[in-house]
Amino acid sequence: MSKPDLSRLSLKRGPAAPAAPRSRRRTWLIGAAVLVLGGLLLASLSRRETEVETVSVTTAYPYQGVTLLNAAGYVVASRKASVASKATGRLEWLGVLEGSRVKAGEVLARLENKDVQAQADQAGAGVLSAQAELKDARAALERAKDLAQKKFVSGSSLDTAQARFDKAAAAVAVAQANLRAAQVGVEQTLIRAPFDGVVLTKTANIGDVITPFSSALESKGAVVTMADMDSLEVEADVAESNLARIKVGQPCEIQLDAFPELRFRGEVSRLVPTVDRSKATVMTKVRFVDRDERILPEMSAKVAFLEKPMGDGERQPLVAVHKDALAADGKSLFLVEAGKAKRVAVTVGRQINDLLEVSANPALQPGAKVVARPGERLGDGDRVKVVSK
Repeated sequence: MSKPDLSRLSLKRGPAAPAAPRSRRRTWLIGAAVLVLGGLLLASLSRRETEVETVSVTTAYPYQGVTLLNAAGYVVASRKASVASKATGRLEWLGVLEGSRVKAGEVLARLENKDVQAQADQAGAGVLSAQAELKDARAALERAKDLAQKKFVSGSSLDTAQARFDKAAAAVAVAQANLRAAQVGVEQTLIRAPFDGVVLTKTANIGDVITPFSSALESKGAVVTMADMDSLEVEADVAESNLARIKVGQPCEIQLDAFPELRFRGEVSRLVPTVDRSKATVMTKVRFVDRDERILPEMSAKVAFLEKPMGDGERQPLVAVHKDALAADGKSLFLVEAGKAKRVAVTVGRQINDLLEVSANPALQPGAKVVARPGERLGDGDRVKVVSK
């Protein structure tokens, strides 16, 4: 059996390979950690939102700066009537509807009047008969006078002819009076407009029984209600404590709830000389200076009593924001859009109370939200979170 070759098991004792220094590995690990933490920090900063309060871009009017006080009320017609008939009868014809414009004296409706019309016709025939009798009596009187001058008849015959003529003349007067009375009866069955105006409501229909005071069961009094639209005014309650601030002829601006974007010129026309003790207010009448067909009775209205009248150029609406919305540079705002603050350059105009006029900008529409009291750290494009006050 041969001996094993142990020379292969010998160890080589050359120089060993150099090992990586531990300090270099540690530096690499620390650098990687810093990069990761930096990325996380940047991501955290990019996701961070600045909490802000906002105010709305609004519409302002220059007159707000000279407003002494405000009051609320309603539009009413100072000339308004419930049109009825003086006679009693069944409604036979109705010629108007709600919204119809009518002229003074125009027939709006008619009651059944065949009976009174027949009486009028009879009275008219009586007038014709009396006038014919008067004509015959006049001719007989003329003949009697001629014959009396020629001594062909006695004086008594002339007196008789004169008496007949006088009686015939009186009969004509009576017949004409009866005709006028009958015509009045016919006229009372015609319901006419008392003035120029517009029909507001229709309270009766054809076939209804109309009575002057609506005293009968199921009867109607007024047929229509109408108003003179040129007499529209605002009735506003002014607190008794503010009475010294208003006077007759004082200029006003009227806003209607139906048209919030419009303003109408007004003027104090009169003050009702009594105080409502339950509300401690005085009824103030404000007339419209300019008529507008869109203004209707019973509309809700707000009245601003002004210190001085405003020119046409001062009555136009302005885009405005609260003065707290102006940035520190005094010429920009931060518009809130999609959760971000967008810097918008503006030109600041006049100040109206706490509002500032800003230049017209497509981005600044009434209702848009802008940051209130923006801090110096807020920048364009920063993410923001809107919080309530």
